Amino acid sequence: MNPCGTHGSILGSTSGHIKVNKYSKFAYIWVGNSHTQCPRQCVWPFYQPIYGPQTVPLIAPNNNVGFDGMVINLTSLFAGTVTNPFGNGYFQGPTEAPLEASSACPGIYGKRAYPGYARNLLVDATTDASYNAYGDNGRK
Repeated sequence: MNPCGTHGSILGSTSGHIKVNKYSKFAYIWVGNSHTQCPRQCVWPFYQPIYGPQTVPLIAPNNNVGFDGMVINLTSLFAGTVTNPFGNGYFQGPTEAPLEASSACPGIYGKRAYPGYARNLLVDATTDASYNAYGDNGRK
């Protein structure tokens, strides 16, 4: 029902190849192909968004809008899964509509940024692709 992705938890099962306590909980993440499923909502900042500032879309760092959008969604959901895996962990606001870590901490996507608005990202002078961090071996 969520075209970008979602996270949650389910009770374990004693069926299949893995035998676990049927009362165990497992956290999960699901991320869809953001470019084909809902680009105007899920591929920010590499596609013109429906809401928010109508700035020129950025060039995807890997030159693959769907993949780079999925990476952003996956990292946001990972932060939510780690801090609130079963719906009773870290969140802000009412429990019926919690604001999780990835949305409650502005600036984690880039300087003065928040989910849905990239703000000031760095730009590679050679490719014009944007990025917000340096990885191993100078990878952007």
